[in-house]
Amino acid sequence: MSTVSIGKPVSNFEAPSTGDKSIQLSDYQGKYVLLYFYPKDNTPGCITEGQNFRDNIAQFEQHNTVILGVSRDSVRVHEGFKTKQNFPFDLLSDKEEVLCNLFDVIKMKNMYGKKVLGIERSTFLIDPDGVLIHEWRKVKVKVHLDEVLQKLSELESES
Repeated sequence: MSTVSIGKPVSNFEAPSTGDKSIQLSDYQGKYVLLYFYPKDNTPGCITEGQNFRDNIAQFEQHNTVILGVSRDSVRVHEGFKTKQNFPFDLLSDKEEVLCNLFDVIKMKNMYGKKVLGIERSTFLIDPDGVLIHEWRKVKVKVHLDEVLQKLSELESES
């Protein structure tokens, strides 16, 4: 499987999800899909990022946008994280790194002075026809919500 690129359709994918579901990209045809990759459930930056999306879910719904979070955590761990944080969106488990590899988000990172392979916080916006139209890599949580909402507003004003 090759990696995604801007302006090209994203291959339909399937992944296990919270809510005892298996989610496919094609389930959301006709909607924007905001797919955000984060390193690990229940860690400070990942909590804040998810809470930012949660607290602004109405704005995303106004923009016809579905949010899906992705990490390598198990569905069981995701269920606890989603419940604890009251996330109104699903979290996808990518233990086999299929989506991580498709979106090329596994990078060498420094963790307490050690080099480790991990998810680089990244977000991808897929249009209602399944085409990747924007990506944010090396996401900074503090400004990311505003960047995403700004992009959705721009798209709305273009249509």
